[in-house]
Amino acid sequence: KLWKRLPSVAGYEQIFKLLDTPDPQEPYYLRDKALLEVLYATGARASEVVNLKIRDVNIKVGYVRCFGKGSKERIVPLGTVAGQAIQQYLDNLRPALEKPKSPENLFLTRTGRAMDRIDLWRIVKRHALRAGMPKTMTVHTLRHCFATHLLSGGVDLRSLQEMLGHADIRTTQIYTHVDNDRLRKIHKKFHPRP
Repeated sequence: KLWKRLPSVAGYEQIFKLLDTPDPQEPYYLRDKALLEVLYATGARASEVVNLKIRDVNIKVGYVRCFGKGSKERIVPLGTVAGQAIQQYLDNLRPALEKPKSPENLFLTRTGRAMDRIDLWRIVKRHALRAGMPKTMTVHTLRHCFATHLLSGGVDLRSLQEMLGHADIRTTQIYTHVDNDRLRKIHKKFHPRP
């Protein structure tokens, strides 16, 4: 049963390649770059990212306010790179996307409406394919990568639970089974018989 539940995870290099795929020559480069950076920096769900309002982002302090399942609010740290990408998008592209009746959502489409989950999915898919990632790469895969990479770096499970917005720690514990390379190295290092 465990093997069916384990999420697929891309390595650091694959993710960094994905984050670098938006092309500065493309018209929506700044939006796409900010979007990908926010997804990986926060581990937010697709619905949380498309519902982010400008007021939910504090670049100076370095956090994003997400509203998760059941409108439950949580504060998630925002990395410097993601913060800079958002600032560039806000300064240079978002004003051009705005229309008189555009919502206060952070991420807008080319027509000035709030981005929805399908728009987000298409953008992630397009850049994932460009980065040479498997077709199975989704928005949710970035969330899994966020969690697994933090665990690999040594974050404690309780902090990860808070960042992911999981009500139950057992949901977060799934990620402890994902990093097989790390487990293999630990086993090799500490087991008396190689």
